[in-house]
This record gives sequence, structure tokens and C-alpha cells, in this order.
Amino acid sequence: MDADGAELFHDHGDGLHSHGPGGHSHAADGHHHTSVDPGRLHLRGVVLPEGVERDLWIVDGLLGFEPVADATTVSGRCWILPGLVDAHCHIGLNHAGAVGRDEAETQALTDRDAGTLLVRDAGSPADTHWIDDRDDLPRVIRAGRHIARPKRYIRNFAEEVDPDELVATVERQVARGDGWIKLVGDWIDREVGDLAPLWPKEVARQAIKRAHELGARVTAHCFEEQSVADLVDVGIDGIEHGTGISDEVIDQMAARQVALVPTLVNLQNFPDFAAAGEAKFPTYAAHMRQLFATRYEVLGKAREAGVPIFAGTDAGGQMAHGLIAHEVGQLAHLGDAEFALGAASWRARQWLGRPGIEHGASADLVVYDANPLEDLSVVHHPKLVILRGRVVLTR
Repeated sequence: MDADGAELFHDHGDGLHSHGPGGHSHAADGHHHTSVDPGRLHLRGVVLPEGVERDLWIVDGLLGFEPVADATTVSGRCWILPGLVDAHCHIGLNHAGAVGRDEAETQALTDRDAGTLLVRDAGSPADTHWIDDRDDLPRVIRAGRHIARPKRYIRNFAEEVDPDELVATVERQVARGDGWIKLVGDWIDREVGDLAPLWPKEVARQAIKRAHELGARVTAHCFEEQSVADLVDVGIDGIEHGTGISDEVIDQMAARQVALVPTLVNLQNFPDFAAAGEAKFPTYAAHMRQLFATRYEVLGKAREAGVPIFAGTDAGGQMAHGLIAHEVGQLAHLGDAEFALGAASWRARQWLGRPGIEHGASADLVVYDANPLEDLSVVHHPKLVILRGRVVLTR
């Protein structure tokens, strides 16, 4: 259970789903929300991951490395990262389904103020394209709406279809997204009393092939063993959670560079999920506890094998927004500080095709008073958040 607070259970018909650490942190103590218009700004600090102290100049929202006359210095001695990335987030969604613009805005602002300036929204029933017109909100890469089978996922989250409709549904969701599709790979099957795959393997193969033909990548929610084995075998591009990956599947993922977003802060809730389902589904409960007990071992093997791993909080559905620093801390269980930070910043940006600290790039930066590579707790306390060249938060 995350340190932010106790879990509050909500019954969605099967008693298995929790609402994660509660509350929004948009008005966190000691933070000042501001909006310095993009103009001529200057920072001097240690740029990560290179570890080199240098001057950065911002003109009209873009980064440069040559001195600019009349620039305002907004920070001196500091450590500068490319804006953080939450690669599994759900803006526009809460535990009950789609939310309105006001709540979605609060979610986006909460993530932004934690330093998350790029979000891969891994499924939302709400249309959040209006965010693209807001210079003060994070950039969002959408995966359309989750795709699941009827009564095999959380109520009001997914477009629920039978297997013979999967390919056509993928076509619809490609049009709603930004180059990604999100499948629900497994969920509890009440007939067997345990997690089980949702999609026949050949149907999944056809759906992934069609998404690729349309220029989209496909990722999937996978807790258990068989779903992830099937989906990796038929060519999926990413896996969310991944607690059931075997050594053989890890080798396949590493060879093909299939991305893994483990959402470790959400995996901490597995014991509570197990307890909630114990009475009706004891086999499921035991399975969830086993997946929880081996999570660091399994995911650590994936990292050591070279599977690309990225940070995601699973915010929105059942987890609070603004938890990216917590996820970075959890990722350090799988590797060192450089690995954990890179998974939430420069490596994630490269994977998603977005620039980091480069000449001419959008000035999307998170600035710290101390070196987060020496103390990851620093990530909880940004000194400045700069989005599109505009200082949007100071501390």
C-alpha cells in the first residue's frame, strides 16, 4: 500500500477493485502556481543525464545553448531534467468511469505540478483532445478507450466487445487515439475463479496486425502468465504491469524490445485486491498474492535481460494523480537511480518520440535544488516546473 493513504474499496459487482491513494495534490504546500509567459529565460545547472553543468536559454518556448540578450535568470545552481513522463496514466477517468472537464483538468494539473509534462494516457472513455489546446497542461499521447470483453473488466471503463468484433473495435479506437491501442489482456473469469486471458490468440494476432497496418502500436493490461505469453508471441508492442512474465517471455520481449510499464505503485495494492476477492474467488486471491510476492524478482529479471522499462503510475482509474516520484522510488528496486530516473524522463521521451533537452526542442523541464541521482526523494520536490518555456510552478 502506498504511503499516501489507506485504500478505500468500492464494489463494482465483483468486489475486486480498489480506489487508490486518495486526494489531489494540486495545491501542495509550499508550491506557487504561476504562469511566466514564454519569452527570454535563462537557467544554469547540471543537465541530466549527462551530468554537465551548462547554461540553457529559452526563447519563445524553445531551448537553445547560445547566450540570449535580456534573458531573465530563473534558476542558478540546480539540477535540470527533461520533463517527467507518466507512461501509464488515465486523464479523464476516475473509479466510476468518465469524468467532466473540470475534474480532468484537476488531474492534469496535479500531474503537471509533480513534474509530469508528458502523459501516455493508457485508456480513457472521456474525450480529452481539448487538453491539446491548453499551453498550461501536459502533453498527452492517447490510446483511445480500453478494449475488453463484456463483464470482464471494470464497469464503465472499456468498450466491451466479443472477440469477433475486436478488429473493428481496434479500427475505431485508432481513430480516437494518438498512435496507441490499449487491450485488456486478462481479468478474472468467474467460471474458473481466477485470472484468465480475454482474447483467443489468433484473434489477438489479427487485431494487432490491423493496428500496425493503421500505424498504431498496441499495449495490454496483463497480470497473469498466459495472456502476456500469447500477446508477446503474436507481436504486441507493450505490456502493462507484467507480473506474470516468464523467463521465456522475458527473452522474447528483450529480443523484440517490447516495452514494459510495470506500474509498481499500483502493484502494491495486490494484497488488498486478493483480500477483496477471497470469499468468492480463493484461487484468484492466492494467485494475486503470489504475483505480488514475486514482482520485484520477475521485473528485475526483465530489466537485467534488457527489456525496455518505463515509469507509469496507473493514475486516474483507482490511483491518485501526481504519484510519479513514488513510481521512480519503486523503480529503484529494479535498478539504480539512473535507471529509475531515465525510465521516467529521458529514456521514456525517446521511446515515445518526444525530445529531451535539445537545441530547438520545446522547453519542458523539471528543475531541482539537489541532485536526484544521489537522492531520489528529491524528485518529490521540484524547484521549478517549466512547460513550453513557461514557468508554471515554483517552490
